[in-house]
Amino acid sequence: MASVASSPISFAASFLRTKPFPRFLPIRTLRCALSSSSSSEPIEFDITFAPPKPTPSSPRGNAAFQQLFIPWIVRGEDGKLKVQSQPPAQLIHALADATTQNPKKKVKKKKPQASSSSSSSAVTTSSEPKLSKAARRYYNENIKEPPQRLSKVLAAAGVASRRTSEELIFDGKVTVNGSVCTTPQTRVDPTRDIIYVNGNRVPKKLPPKVYFALNKPKGYICSSGEKETKSVVSLFDEFMASWDKRNPGTPKPRLFTVGRLDVATTGLIIVTNDGDFAQKLSHPSSSLPKEYITTVAGDVHKRHLMAISEGTIVEGVHCVPDSVELMPKQHDIPRARLRIVVHEGRNHEVRELVKNAGLEVYSLKRVRIGGFRLPSDLGLGKHVELKQSELKALGWKS
Repeated sequence: MASVASSPISFAASFLRTKPFPRFLPIRTLRCALSSSSSSEPIEFDITFAPPKPTPSSPRGNAAFQQLFIPWIVRGEDGKLKVQSQPPAQLIHALADATTQNPKKKVKKKKPQASSSSSSSAVTTSSEPKLSKAARRYYNENIKEPPQRLSKVLAAAGVASRRTSEELIFDGKVTVNGSVCTTPQTRVDPTRDIIYVNGNRVPKKLPPKVYFALNKPKGYICSSGEKETKSVVSLFDEFMASWDKRNPGTPKPRLFTVGRLDVATTGLIIVTNDGDFAQKLSHPSSSLPKEYITTVAGDVHKRHLMAISEGTIVEGVHCVPDSVELMPKQHDIPRARLRIVVHEGRNHEVRELVKNAGLEVYSLKRVRIGGFRLPSDLGLGKHVELKQSELKALGWKS
């Protein structure tokens, strides 16, 4: 019985050694029949083989996927569009030139040097970065705000003129941080201190500084008082009316003139809300030349020019002009014209010089202050905002 039991196993082993099944053989079950001498019935048993694992097919192995086709639509020499499998030659040359002309530079990192002293580590002190002039100016104007005099802050906020602001302070109508202040020289910071005038809060943010050149017409006075109907400042009513629309959330500037022109004089006058700028330009120490064109009645002779150049007494001071010149006659202007340049700018100085020479002033117009000349295309009553270069021409360095 043992021989019969072992015979199927030996048969299967010998069968597999002599005739191995290939991997693609579709037969999965092998049926064998053996006969034994002790038994007439054959012994049947089944041998089942596991099917081979399928190998996943990769698109890379397929020849159809080995080459990816990218269509390039180019325009041929005949001007027609065509499809090709290679990129245009111009593109390949351009990429090659760009790679050759702009090679990537390798930045070599410097190794930190070892400290000479073993006991203490080396401390490298880096110098402070140097800021540009524009950056320093922006910091000084918008960030750094040192305390200022109370009267100056009220004038800059548009409450009133500096003189009127001092009167309000003396009258006890101004409070700082809940206490009445009667000293105009008190230093305050509008961004930190709480300031009230007649029960109205002064805004923390001051209005920006503005600078204008105005062609003053005849009949207007250089006064910022609200009672004056024909004031130079009233020529800016349209500008002030549209201020909130152009600058939302920003207080309106309080405008005033730099210096004065009498009611009959026309021409250039500067209007601003910057008190320091106005003080600098109008102060006699600035010595800014001011050029006037005056039209006189009658003929002008050499003795008249000599008398004007010798000067005269104005407000108790002997004033001498910088230059006097007789301008050529024009067909449309029958009267004689004089160009007179002064630098002191005292009240009615040019009119007094002409009057002292025995001439009568018919009209007077200012055309230049410092290096800034009144634009020829600026009409009467019109204004233009000054640029930074024009402010420098006026001698202002902010």
